[in-house]
Amino acid sequence: MPADAEFLQPMPDVDRIIHEPARFQILAYLYVVESADFLFLLRQTGMTKGNLSSHMRRLEDSGYLEVVKDFIGRKPHTMLRLTKKGRAAFRDYCSSMKQVFHGLPG
Repeated sequence: MPADAEFLQPMPDVDRIIHEPARFQILAYLYVVESADFLFLLRQTGMTKGNLSSHMRRLEDSGYLEVVKDFIGRKPHTMLRLTKKGRAAFRDYCSSMKQVFHGLPG
């Protein structure tokens, strides 16, 4: 057993939906700006349209994200915002990760 093994704490239950880096990035942006449109998130994250859409759907299915689709003129417009559940889950995730980092030796 390595000498540092006695200092390592078990990792708390981490929300695997948020832990995926692309979904974490989406939630982090939305946590700060309250709501954003699809094109803003596309530019900020550097994801492809399909990739962003796929992660949005997963977050929406989890109840973390609200997606509102409408039209501006004749162009489709998609707005995204965190739900109360999503905002709470993101705060809990960040708190859990802080516990992990504070438990590291050194």
